[in-house]
Amino acid sequence: MEFLQALSEWPGAVMLRRFQIAYLLVNATHILSIGLVVGAIITLDLRILGLFRQYPIGALGPPLSRVAGIGVALAILTGLMLFSVRPIAYIHNPAFLIKVGIVGLGITNALLLNQNRHWRLALMNKEPSRRVQLSAFLSVALWVSAIIAGRWIGFL
Repeated sequence: MEFLQALSEWPGAVMLRRFQIAYLLVNATHILSIGLVVGAIITLDLRILGLFRQYPIGALGPPLSRVAGIGVALAILTGLMLFSVRPIAYIHNPAFLIKVGIVGLGITNALLLNQNRHWRLALMNKEPSRRVQLSAFLSVALWVSAIIAGRWIGFL
């Protein structure tokens, strides 16, 4: 708890509490970065699952993965900034803990997929394997669940 208390006294956290416009801008950036993640990943996942067949996975995969990666990095950065405002309250919020866990699973799923030889074959415009399709389905479920859990935070 000492670490969380110290985090709440970090100058960035103090600034976010003191200046509503700063909090608003960080919060808006967090939401925009989530939009980057979800928009890019779900588009790619839907292609893997059979929609948008006219667009090759090899053409969509690399740029959408990069956009999603940038979104994840920005969401983590802004999320940590928002967390620092009230870390003790958030650490006791079940919805927050669930969201963090789901985001961790979503990132792990993406990293495991990137290391999978079946993914590399899909990027060469081969038909995605069941393993890759399962990963895409899991990805959609995890990222949608993370959004739901994130919205739930404010209600607990």
